[in-house]
Amino acid sequence: MKKLLSLLLLSVLVFAQKPKIEKPTDKEKIFVVERESDSVAVIEEGLTRRHMENMHNMNHGIIKFEGKDGYLISRDGFVVKFNPVTEKVEAEYKTSKSAIGFVIGENYVAVANYDDKSVDILTRDLKPIDKIVTGSKNVGIKIYKDMIIFAQMDNDKVTVLKDENAGKDIPKFKIYKEFKVGKMPFDAMIKGNTYIVGFFLSKSFGVVDLDRMQYSEIKVTAKDNKPVLKVPHFGFWSLSDDKTFIPSVGDNSVMVYDKDFKFITNIKTQGLPVFTALSPDKKYLAVTFSGKDFPTIQIIDTKSLKIIKTFNFPGKVLHIRWSKYDPLLYVSVNDTNQLSVINTDRWYLAREIFLVKKPSGIFIYDLEANK
Repeated sequence: MKKLLSLLLLSVLVFAQKPKIEKPTDKEKIFVVERESDSVAVIEEGLTRRHMENMHNMNHGIIKFEGKDGYLISRDGFVVKFNPVTEKVEAEYKTSKSAIGFVIGENYVAVANYDDKSVDILTRDLKPIDKIVTGSKNVGIKIYKDMIIFAQMDNDKVTVLKDENAGKDIPKFKIYKEFKVGKMPFDAMIKGNTYIVGFFLSKSFGVVDLDRMQYSEIKVTAKDNKPVLKVPHFGFWSLSDDKTFIPSVGDNSVMVYDKDFKFITNIKTQGLPVFTALSPDKKYLAVTFSGKDFPTIQIIDTKSLKIIKTFNFPGKVLHIRWSKYDPLLYVSVNDTNQLSVINTDRWYLAREIFLVKKPSGIFIYDLEANK
């Protein structure tokens, strides 16, 4: 009898120690760009439920949400408005042959065009309001208060548009200020009232104070005061409260700066880092790689600045996204048509989601916040 009880107790202990495969929350709905198709996979509670078809060229498709509206921009210049709950397309408009980015204001959508060298201003229902011709490929489009800010790649300029009809239903944007900046601006980010623009051909980045309308240029240096030869796309940076994490181009490391962009240290990584993503609580940083390390991600503790975990996958990792509500990190594994899901409490592979065609960008709609 004692032997039987001992066996039962051992079984209970072994079962209790077995990692639990969690069912993801119903507070989030995941939309995954299917890179080589004209479709978007829809994932709910850990399963691929449906596909939104005929969404145009999704090679570099981007999805954004504003309140209860979803917007998608395709590689071939289409903007699509859809309902994230019903997944029904409500409107679409073609701005150009190639659009590179967009922003959503309270009463407008602004699209930075690459191909026809303009910025389109549309209503939230995608009716055209204005086309502002710049004579340049336009990148790094952002919003601050009643302004739209973007960079002119061919003209080495940052342009600030101001809404002369602020507070009214239909915006009327006019050029308010322009700054001559470094050579070939190609991407930007915004933090508070600060617009930060990076350059292909200048070993620095530009900073515009949008309250004072003043421009300055910052030389980025790394260890031993060596210049950073190329600032990667700002979408790959991660900003915590007191640190900035930048994947180093051409080196196996993530560079760490303080909030004033003074160099702190290099974190040595397994390969050439491409993308960094900060967890919602800012305690961890997930890093993806290129080349032979494409199938790998590494997790960095942002306090100790040490790598705490390395995961390898059966194909190229193209994107990662942290859940806001669950201790989960979603990983798009392009070659094997799947999303891998990592438990971020105990750092193990919790599940895999299939029936996703060549996944790349992962975008999460907050159902809880938009009830």
